[in-house]
Amino acid sequence: MRTPIYQVDAFTTRLFAGNPAAIMPMEAFPPDATLQAIAAENNLAETAFLLRENGDYRLRWFTPETEVPLCGHATLASAAVVMERLEPARTRVVFHSASGPLTVTRAGARYIMDFPSRPSTPVPPPPGLVEALGVVLREVTANDFNYMAVIDSEQILRSLKPDIAAIARFDHPGLIVTAPGDPNANPHYDFLSRYFAPVKGIAEDSVTGSAHCMLAPYWAQRLGKTSFRAFQASPRGGEVLCRLNGDRVELEGACVFYLEGQVEI
Repeated sequence: MRTPIYQVDAFTTRLFAGNPAAIMPMEAFPPDATLQAIAAENNLAETAFLLRENGDYRLRWFTPETEVPLCGHATLASAAVVMERLEPARTRVVFHSASGPLTVTRAGARYIMDFPSRPSTPVPPPPGLVEALGVVLREVTANDFNYMAVIDSEQILRSLKPDIAAIARFDHPGLIVTAPGDPNANPHYDFLSRYFAPVKGIAEDSVTGSAHCMLAPYWAQRLGKTSFRAFQASPRGGEVLCRLNGDRVELEGACVFYLEGQVEI
């Protein structure tokens, strides 16, 4: 079987930034073990598999280690593939996924995704979290998907060198670390974040759309607003525009195509 493959940098306007995803449109999904093997071979944070279905698309996401229930950057990249390569006349697409239907709308050179919100509640720091990060924590929250550690400043966030092996031992699959934007040093961003998910095969993710489904409702309560310009301060880095709308979060970003080809399976 031969299938197209696109590698797209998401949440960025320039190559070699944002978060790269492999997007693979298919005529039928092969067995899950084959999908997982392809994702491991691609060795990117996520590989997205697309299947045309009644005018919409079925969408699944795999890290090199496991299938995940929601992925923002690979959804953004999938929308770019659909609306810039597969069906250039389209300006809207619905992806049916493990997290329900996800609508993506084209807005000029950007795409706006409609995702479920993932609120969190304050919790005591799990054992080993303070030691794994090596910094003072302002607050810790959690939901079913991630822990989130809130720290004091962008400078501390950018300089973090966490113990990845320790994070892998936590009882949640991911750890978000976030800090408020510094209006003096960097007035462009309301908040910044980093994301670590070693149990998913991702020591540090470059730009994580699903993490912003948890970040947006948190910062809405703290900052008293519902629209944000956010930055994920990984080595590659990427910008995410967020808008909280009830139990949904709009995430907006741009994409850049890096590679287009075919894979023989």
